[in-house]
Amino acid sequence: MTVETLEADANPIFLGRQPILDRNQHIVAYELLFRTAGGGNAAIIEDHFTATAEVVVRAFVELGLAHVLGDCLGYINADEQFLNSDLVDLLPTDRVVLEILETVEFTPSMMARIRELRRKGLRLALDDFTRLQAENNPIIDLVEVVKVDLLALDPGKLPSLVGELRHWPIKLLAEKIDDGEQFQACFKLGFEFFQGYYFAKPTILVGRRIDPARAGVLRLINLVASDSEIGQLEREFKRYPNLTYNLLRLVNSVAFGLPAKIDSLRHAIAILGRRQLQRWLQLLLFTQRAEGAPPGQPLLTLAATRGKALELMMEPIAPSNRAQGDQAFMVGVLSLLDALFGAPLPELLAELNLADPVRAALLNGEGLLGRLLAIVRAYERNQFGEVAVLLGEFPQLSLARFNQIQLRALGWASEIPPSNGG
Repeated sequence: MTVETLEADANPIFLGRQPILDRNQHIVAYELLFRTAGGGNAAIIEDHFTATAEVVVRAFVELGLAHVLGDCLGYINADEQFLNSDLVDLLPTDRVVLEILETVEFTPSMMARIRELRRKGLRLALDDFTRLQAENNPIIDLVEVVKVDLLALDPGKLPSLVGELRHWPIKLLAEKIDDGEQFQACFKLGFEFFQGYYFAKPTILVGRRIDPARAGVLRLINLVASDSEIGQLEREFKRYPNLTYNLLRLVNSVAFGLPAKIDSLRHAIAILGRRQLQRWLQLLLFTQRAEGAPPGQPLLTLAATRGKALELMMEPIAPSNRAQGDQAFMVGVLSLLDALFGAPLPELLAELNLADPVRAALLNGEGLLGRLLAIVRAYERNQFGEVAVLLGEFPQLSLARFNQIQLRALGWASEIPPSNGG
């Protein structure tokens, strides 16, 4: 039954990333850009809101913020709809700068919203700036960075524009620098940041998308909205191993410096909170793709079976310790990440702030959880003699009881809908 080999990637994800440099030509930030398969460094964007939602999901969940940004800031385009959405609250204020697009109209209601975002600690930049307009000047009081579009600006007007902008305590970023002459001119004018093809074209980061099913995401959204108990949310997440992994990655992206390591789904949900969980699920819903059959269902079924089997095995070993049962389920599900995502397990686990027993079991087969995982793996390989030997360590788990546990786990996993995502 084992399915620990990776099939051909049928649903890759793409994210553009262009560096932003300081006056010492050190990379201090990246602009994150929507990209599609075969699009190269160009992107036709018909819906800025959806494009930004895609960028956020790809950077924060699917590729991982540490991989995408390292220690740098991330600049993300924001149109009027995104600025007004609750999705903005998903973004960690210490890692992101929102680029307010030139299409945004600074109406009284929009200005009020931008002031609210600033009070929440969000950092803002003005994108594609070319000229001062009296009615728009108040917005400059609220931003940290103004990105001056060299391509759309007459070079002769650049010095006067810079002189006018210096009346505000802001930093200037020269964007779309194509050659050394433009860079030197902007450097002499005192620009703090620089971006353009002269330094680097956007690179395309490629990863695998493991799409959760629309039905599953909708069900979770409804549970959160109806204020369901955290136990009910946890049970629903357990039906979708890929959502479990993405939830853990999100928690680590938006909650840096956690005082305690994540040791269960319940813990992750509690740290994220209901509002953040609801918004993340909504964001995932926006980025779902209807076409194509979900790949990898056998692999997901095996992951779910492993998780449930380990959880059931822990019950007689630690009958009054629910936390250990939760950890056992997590070990079972995460033990197939390398096959599911097509990347080395240590690399995937590096992005998750897992409790030490969970990490030791997954990476080295150590501890109680590691030994239970070894039993399940031997069973999947039809090595029943080894199963019997390994079970000898646990008098609470007879061979007959273990077989019953496997049947229960398989029955539970078989109830997972086939459209639960790849």
